Amino acid sequence: MITVVGTGTGAPADPDLLAGAALVVGGRRHLDAVRLPEGAERVVLGPLAPALDTVAEYVGKELPVVVLASGDPGFFGIVRALAQRFGAGLLDVRPGVSSVATAFARIGLPWDDAVVVSAHGRELRTAVNVCRARPKVAVLTGPGAGPAELGAALPGDRVLVVASALGDPERERVERVTAAEAAARDWGAAVSVVLCLDEARALGAVRTVAGVPGAPERWALPEDAFAHRDSMITKFEVRALALARLGPRLGDLVWDVGAGSGSVAVECARLGAAVVAVEKAADGVGRIRANARAHGVEVDVVHGAAPAALAGLADDPDAVFVGGGGRELPDVVAACARRARRTVVVAMAALDRVPAARAALTGAGFVCDGVLLQSSRLAPLPGDVTRLAATNPVFLLWGVRTPVSSEGVDQ
Repeated sequence: MITVVGTGTGAPADPDLLAGAALVVGGRRHLDAVRLPEGAERVVLGPLAPALDTVAEYVGKELPVVVLASGDPGFFGIVRALAQRFGAGLLDVRPGVSSVATAFARIGLPWDDAVVVSAHGRELRTAVNVCRARPKVAVLTGPGAGPAELGAALPGDRVLVVASALGDPERERVERVTAAEAAARDWGAAVSVVLCLDEARALGAVRTVAGVPGAPERWALPEDAFAHRDSMITKFEVRALALARLGPRLGDLVWDVGAGSGSVAVECARLGAAVVAVEKAADGVGRIRANARAHGVEVDVVHGAAPAALAGLADDPDAVFVGGGGRELPDVVAACARRARRTVVVAMAALDRVPAARAALTGAGFVCDGVLLQSSRLAPLPGDVTRLAATNPVFLLWGVRTPVSSEGVDQ
């Protein structure tokens, strides 16, 4: 058997679990904290592959192996790599308390409604987008993806709880800081986990299902679910296909450019994405914010006209929805296409705008497709009868970035 022992945020490893081990593998601080059995080989974890190869040698000789890990080794830990290499049936896992559970316990908050995201050895942008979209997030950090980098990328209303050296009675620290304060400090290498909180919503409601919130019951909501002006809103039939092509999900960043009422922005946020809505009309900005509040989601609203306003957006989006029109539409589409990592969707009422918008997408290396949408809705007539009421036709184009054209884009 390979005995995997979680330690570091709770009681030290039980000496009885180490007795008779021929090989003990773990981080240097874990190994230094225990007394190894006489004659046991010690392997300090660095690169994982060589350590697993050494474990394989001992397993092949049917010699007992102990692996020491932090907290719960089955939670973003070494259990996955060991199970993939040797099979779950060969593992005897003795979990400790995870750093996430410990950090939330230290500040007295439940965490069954928290989203946990790892930035250790991964792209920081996913963690940033999750923190922007959700009110309670735990981020497992790593070199180059710590509290300072996280704070520099987050809006000022977020509070970061930085938990360092959890479980160490002498070195443990749990500090609440603003995003700006986090960005201004050197936190060293002892950070265990960072909690990102919207404190107004941090307690949360009672949940039945833990972790990542499920998809909303409905999407492509009717127009009367949003405040809008003079029917200037993306109709739900168009919105349904636009959402399908945008594919918003937790960890994504979506731009809604020419957002109008913000119906697409709000729907993307309801599906888990971080969202920036760009709108040039001052009254439109107010409506977007009101609609986001009404649906209980976060939408970052930028007051400005595209394409100029896009230059001030620091983070490249995964997907972009472009609404509205006007002579500047080709320039707006081209500006969005230069920065979109995955897809751009464009909605147009005017036939004359379609060729230029398509050319802007294909010129940026996107594979482009589209459809004319025209629907007829049931409408009541006097005498308890029904007619079909046609909606205005809308062209929907979408461009998908191809692997060849995405050279230079960090994916």
